[in-house]
Amino acid sequence: MTPKHRMQQAMALQAPDRVPVMCQLALGHYFLQAPVKPLETWYTSEGFAEALVALQRRYHFDGILVNLPGRDPNFENFINTIAPAEGESIIRWKNGNYTVFPNDDNPHYYLADGTRYFPAFQEIKPEELYYVEPWDLTDITYPYTWGFEAEPRPFDDYFPDYHFDTIKLVLAKVGDSVSVHSEVFSPWSQFLELLNYEHALMAILDDPGKAKACLERLADGAIDLAQKQAACGVDAVLISSAFAGAGLISRQHYEEFVLPYEQKVIAAIKKAFPALPVYTHTCGSIGDRLDLMMATGANGIDTLDPPPLGTVELEEAKKILSGKTFIKGNIDPVNTLLYGSQGEVKEDVKRRLEIGKPGGGYILSSACSVAPHTPPENIEVLAQLAETFGKY
Repeated sequence: MTPKHRMQQAMALQAPDRVPVMCQLALGHYFLQAPVKPLETWYTSEGFAEALVALQRRYHFDGILVNLPGRDPNFENFINTIAPAEGESIIRWKNGNYTVFPNDDNPHYYLADGTRYFPAFQEIKPEELYYVEPWDLTDITYPYTWGFEAEPRPFDDYFPDYHFDTIKLVLAKVGDSVSVHSEVFSPWSQFLELLNYEHALMAILDDPGKAKACLERLADGAIDLAQKQAACGVDAVLISSAFAGAGLISRQHYEEFVLPYEQKVIAAIKKAFPALPVYTHTCGSIGDRLDLMMATGANGIDTLDPPPLGTVELEEAKKILSGKTFIKGNIDPVNTLLYGSQGEVKEDVKRRLEIGKPGGGYILSSACSVAPHTPPENIEVLAQLAETFGKY
């Protein structure tokens, strides 16, 4: 059975030949472990595609998540200088701004005075919103512009053609054998990234009506992007909804500001692509809202952080979700994968397989992203254990 077929069966709530394995890796892990220079991994579609495939093959994952947009092939035209510093590089752009690029973490884009730009909620006009991409080269702008473009794009031609280059490159390399997934940010995540988190949380209290109008518009952009990704031929779409756990918002606020907009996005994707699995990634404490996450219409739920990182015990999640959505995750990426010994990793993973495997619909994975400095041998062992203890 190919990895792609294995993932298809698990996402369809079936039992493949064995439990599939697919982890999301932090960008810093690619910078440290992939055979591609970090600057090429972040700034070029070709570099990130090569890094994704290289580590999928090294770790024998059954799937790849393409979680950066394709890059402007002309980005180098905007560089003034690149200066190495201890543990990082400083990129000076011709517009006067700069990027701090750590060797083991996500880059950070700053204005010339060392600050980051976030629009005030008061200046936002919902009708001017469509989609906010947190991983664009120049951080957040409003009205939103891509990279170093001077003007916003029209909503009927919002996403540059190069935005889909990485997906196409990965599919060309592994599409017939490995499950390839794309990512869109949920309306709620976009809203928080647009305003910066604390200001977004205040906005839903100060003017919930305007906040909902913003979320409606951001849902339209997410639908457009997801459908375009699906048209490229991806095997699943992940909705990144990282900030929707109990550590940030209550169950009541989830029902009000997350659920209806994710429902809208998922329903529209499925209307256009009925057979395409759509699943949701939410970090942290979600044990009190698994039923609401299912109510979005998602085919699967990703991360399921166990204590102490989150509040999801896999046994309880199986009781709630089994036969309704597929389950992906639950290995503690910090205490088990980052800091655990090989023996501790093996015992923990065997237990996850024992609980998650029965009945199918389980994908072995770290709960949240694999940390940059996680020992590669602790990741390599996952597929080995799935072969030994994850067979049906």
